[in-house]
Order: sequence, then structure tokens, then C-alpha cells
Amino acid sequence: MQPALVFMGTPDFAVPPLEALHAAGFRIPLVVTQPDRPKGRGRGVAAPPVKEAALRLGCEVAQPPKVRAPEFIDRLKPMAPDFLVVVAFGQILPQSILQIPMAGSINIHASLLPKYRGPAPIQWAILRGERQTGITTMLMDVGVDTGDILLQRATDIQDTENADHLHHRLSRMGAEMVVETLHRLRLGTLFPYSQKHDDATYAPMLRKHDGRIQWEQSAGRIDALIRAMTPWPGAYCFWGQKRLKIIQARGLEGVHIEAPPGTVVAGFPDELRVATTQGVLQILQIQSDSGKRMAVKDFLRGHPLVPGSTLK
Repeated sequence: MQPALVFMGTPDFAVPPLEALHAAGFRIPLVVTQPDRPKGRGRGVAAPPVKEAALRLGCEVAQPPKVRAPEFIDRLKPMAPDFLVVVAFGQILPQSILQIPMAGSINIHASLLPKYRGPAPIQWAILRGERQTGITTMLMDVGVDTGDILLQRATDIQDTENADHLHHRLSRMGAEMVVETLHRLRLGTLFPYSQKHDDATYAPMLRKHDGRIQWEQSAGRIDALIRAMTPWPGAYCFWGQKRLKIIQARGLEGVHIEAPPGTVVAGFPDELRVATTQGVLQILQIQSDSGKRMAVKDFLRGHPLVPGSTLK
């Protein structure tokens, strides 16, 4: 008989691992996710993506407001699952839960630990200009991403890749790796090893203000910021009182123009180029207050951002 596991996860990132474990034949008597919450401009109540996937797969779902609550722990204990698999769940698990599974509590983390522990590893890897990132599966302990490593695989970060694209690639990698991790643990061919804790870095939660563009940085750094903040919280600046969200850009650090950072500089008629401390940022896709994303050439038809205009 295939082993049983309790799966804990919440956002889109956790859906491919859940689907892969189900397809691999693991018994999943319970999927635990966060409560339904208001979402979008209409603030209508929406179910987490993992809940929707679990119901589609025919799994029972629990949505405890607090997993530390004694009544929830009492519900888990009699299940005596072989594994607990946790993927971007959103609550820190106490030892009283981590010790329930007989074969271990396993986590998927979207970085090459010990680098970028914490809730936003994908975004911070891009923001810091990393050339590689990856997936780590690990045994969980009560720390934040401090457990022993089981499997680890790297992947290159492409120059044009934003956080949304990388998120989906790493989610699929995590799905493959968690299935392999559980199979090898069952066979006794996978041996955990400690992280090098002295090399640890942290990837804190992003806030909306983190997306504010600082034109005093280099074009390459601003390009990385835009890619890291897409789709959320979004990279933005202001043109007068108008808030402009920059969806896609390209840093041209080899282009040197004598203009204050944030100044729109001359280019072809359908281009929008902005001076930075080092090089020029060519904006390719933009979103105005209207909320509609558009190519720059379409935006410029109704918004004459002429050379000499200033973005802040």
C-alpha cells in the first residue's frame, strides 16, 4: 500500500506538488490550507488555489484559522500519516504537529538553502542579481527554513525572466522533486545533511512600497527590480500625479546620456527611455491608472511623455 500523507499548502505554487503526489499514487487523507479570504477589487471571498485543486482531486480539506489550536492537532494525530508535506502553507508549524508523521515532515523551498530563507525567495534572488536559484526539499524543524537538506537542484535565472515566470518553473521542479524525495526516503536511499547556517541569507516578505523605482540606481538594478516585483507588488513610479506601473523593461547600461536620473530621453518615436545613474532604462510595457496593460507605443499615443519629462 502506498504511504499516506497530509498535505499543507495555500497558493498557486503549491498546486503542482499536490497534483504530482496525487498522480504518483500517494494516499492523501487530508489537505490543509488557509481559510477563504476576500480577494480582488470586489473583495469577494475566494478559496485558496490549493483548496480548489484538492476538491477537484477528491481530497478532504481543512482550513483551520490557527494550526496550533488543540482541536486541530487532535484531528491530525489519529490519522498517523507517514509524511507531512508542506509547501508555502503560510503558518509556522509547532513541534507538536511536526512530530505527528511517522516518516517525517517535508518542506519544498524555492531557493538553494541556506540562501534566501523566508517567504519571498524567488523575488529576492532576482532582485539581488543571482544567476542561479533552485529548489530544496528538506526535513522540517521549528526554525524558518533551517531543517536538514534532502534534495537540492539548481536552475539558471534567465536575463528576461520575471518572478511570475520563475515561480511557475520552480513550482514544477518542486513537484518532481517532492515525489522523488518521498520515494527515496521510503527506500532508504536519501540521507539528510545539515545546512551551512553561517552562509544563510533571508528573503523577507515584500510590501507594496518595495516596488517604488529609485531612478538613482543603475539601469540593470532597476530592470531586476521590475522583474522581481512582477506580478506583485509591482514596480512603479510617478509622472506628476499619475502612478505608472512598469511591467517590462530592458536595462541599457552601455548607453550613456547626460541627464538627471528619471528624465525621459530621446529615442525612436515609439520608444520610452529613461535616464538612470548608469545607463538608460527602455520601458517596453506599462500600466497606467486606468488599469490596462499596454505596449509603450500604444501608451504614448495618449500620454505624451516627451524628452525632458521627469519620472519620480
